[in-house]
Amino acid sequence: MSNRLKKGLLHILFWMAGLGIWQLLSLVYGPEILPGPIYTAKGGYELLMDGTLLQYIGISSYRVLLGWTLGSLIAIPAGLVIGKVGTIRVFAEPFLNFIRFIPPIAFITLFLVWFGIGETSKVMLILYATFFIVVLNTLTGVLSVEEDKIRSARSMGASEWQIVLHVIIPATVPYMFTGIRLAMGTSFMAIIGAEMIASNEGVGYLIWNSRLFFRTDWIFVGLICLGFMGFLTDRAVGLLGRKLLSRYGVVSANSLRR
Repeated sequence: MSNRLKKGLLHILFWMAGLGIWQLLSLVYGPEILPGPIYTAKGGYELLMDGTLLQYIGISSYRVLLGWTLGSLIAIPAGLVIGKVGTIRVFAEPFLNFIRFIPPIAFITLFLVWFGIGETSKVMLILYATFFIVVLNTLTGVLSVEEDKIRSARSMGASEWQIVLHVIIPATVPYMFTGIRLAMGTSFMAIIGAEMIASNEGVGYLIWNSRLFFRTDWIFVGLICLGFMGFLTDRAVGLLGRKLLSRYGVVSANSLRR
């Protein structure tokens, strides 16, 4: 029996055991308190049939991807500039290290006041959640570039722009990519908080609104959907990174396990 087949069987046994324990706990505490996998599946089927589930998944995914993409596109050049220009770094680094400890959910009320209750406030919240993680990882990457490489490039007549383009950016790509993947998880946390407080659509709204009807099965459906959304998105980003950025030293956890 090959190692891959053994791992596959172990995974199946693990999930079957987990589902079995979940079902037993549901029988002990009752489906109203802890819905089992069968009860949860029925709730998911109900939401799937009326179109609510797919609609909410699509809305939440759109918000996360838009805010995450915009935040990353702004944060990467900002991190490069802060890391390369010492004068800017002196002022920017203390500010970044101060504000990064304020969680995105703490800004929900302010963002609603500033940007309204529409899509803009939710996208801006995700942008905020993404920006500081990516910019700090990019900044760390720039500062970790060996000085000998920069001096060698200068000795061969490279301009500062050429040093940034051909030395600093390639060496910083793994740090950028790590920041982007970490920011994806924070983005999901931010959008769920925003949808719970100020939205009538999305997976966060589904979880929050289900309490009014005491539909714990719907809550579990929302939680499972979030897990799958995050898992699939992270795998997709990891695959793209492995395919497109492998020459810069970007490898995924899957590649290391093989």
